[in-house]
Amino acid sequence: MPNSSINDEEQYQALRREGESKEKAARIANASANSSRSATGHRGGEAGRYEERSKQDLYEKAKQVGIEGRSSMTKRELIDALRNH
Repeated sequence: MPNSSINDEEQYQALRREGESKEKAARIANASANSSRSATGHRGGEAGRYEERSKQDLYEKAKQVGIEGRSSMTKRELIDALRNH
């Protein structure tokens, strides 16, 4: 079901599939709907897909965003938690 607060649902879904959080995907999709897509998001670096990161990197990201129970999570669980945060 499309989210009415998302201005570019197609881009939002693509970003979610790439591993972006719901908040970041919405922010990028809405920014790109209000400007040229090619200009959106060029300030930051390339973070890479969660699957390509080490478990320690994922743990640190989970710690940064405040995911509880991260110390006992597997890599797959950390990825799922980050994607659904």
